[in-house]
Amino acid sequence: MDIKQALCAAELLKDASPASLAVLAGCGVLRSAEKGAHLFHDRQNVDLVYMMVSGMAALYKINSQGEKKVIFVLGKGKTLNEESLNGLPASVSCEILKTGQVLSFPVRQMLLAMEEDRGLNRAVLDSMSLKIRRLYRQMKNTTNSIRGDKKLAAKLWKLAADYGAECPQGTKLQMDLTITYLADMLGTKRETASRQLKMLTDQGLVLVEKNRFIIPDCDKLSDYFKSP
Repeated sequence: MDIKQALCAAELLKDASPASLAVLAGCGVLRSAEKGAHLFHDRQNVDLVYMMVSGMAALYKINSQGEKKVIFVLGKGKTLNEESLNGLPASVSCEILKTGQVLSFPVRQMLLAMEEDRGLNRAVLDSMSLKIRRLYRQMKNTTNSIRGDKKLAAKLWKLAADYGAECPQGTKLQMDLTITYLADMLGTKRETASRQLKMLTDQGLVLVEKNRFIIPDCDKLSDYFKSP
């Protein structure tokens, strides 16, 4: 894949003007990102805007007890750090979950392109707005009034919707997902997540095959976490 093809894969640039795309093509860098690598860390000064062309990345925070809390899992086409455009240090860490390619641009060049491009500006606002809305939903789902198994069901349903592919048994998540990482996503202990997952597998709502999760019926899983 060359830089022009990578530009086409970036959702943030779908409405960018030809002039903006030409500028970004001239300063953009496309590189491989291996599973387990970090693009940036919390509180680090970041002067690049990163976009996933392929593969998958997670944005996470470490709390005061040293526990990891995964905030977002982002895949193909997604921008990882729009907030870096304000010039402040990163507010999260970014880890590659699935080997792929990452496109990056200097923040300064992105801002210059945005000054002349209304479509690009709107795309940045839309991308940030979507993340804010997802954060609001996460806040709702972290309240103690929602049972842990329902939180887990909601998380797996969302991952299936975003990163699932049809298979003979249902919808398979296209990512290796361990119990430990599920616990990180939920902000809970591994043992707790394991118990909650067993509740779902015992009811046939989730299948697990060597760190691959399969949802036999997404509608049934949705009904489960939405039920009173």
